[in-house]
Amino acid sequence: MSQQTTNTRIIRATAEKIYEALTNPDALKQWQVPGDMTAKIHRFDLREGGGYEMSLFYPESESAVKGKTSTKEDRFTARYLKLIPDKKILQAIDFQSDDPAFSGEMILEINLEEVADGTKVSFHFTNIPAGINPADNEEGTRESLEKLAVYIDHSSE
Repeated sequence: MSQQTTNTRIIRATAEKIYEALTNPDALKQWQVPGDMTAKIHRFDLREGGGYEMSLFYPESESAVKGKTSTKEDRFTARYLKLIPDKKILQAIDFQSDDPAFSGEMILEINLEEVADGTKVSFHFTNIPAGINPADNEEGTRESLEKLAVYIDHSSE
């Protein structure tokens, strides 16, 4: 059975505003990085069949962490499988790593559902590579969803 995780959060914004933050490369660099990590977008193509290549960098202060791509970097490619504005994003994610434990195509399905208090945002990962602890994936996704809510709140000011 493949590893999977699901995280959900209600964000006080319209689905349109959230979808915009989910598909904007400048926004991705702000909210998609867990903790104190930083990000760089290498390429971006917003269309089905397109996607983006991104690096997440661990802070120099974290000595116990080893990145998937290099000592302090997790580099991956995300390919858009389906884009339904203001509703759903389906993407396939491949990590660049020499370690076979991180190989394989991980699938991320993001669903947006407007509710009374805003929009319910759900991230569902399937086929998580064996080298990624699902609990770590859930924690990183929870942190990213918190940053997404803050990003949207600040971009509304």
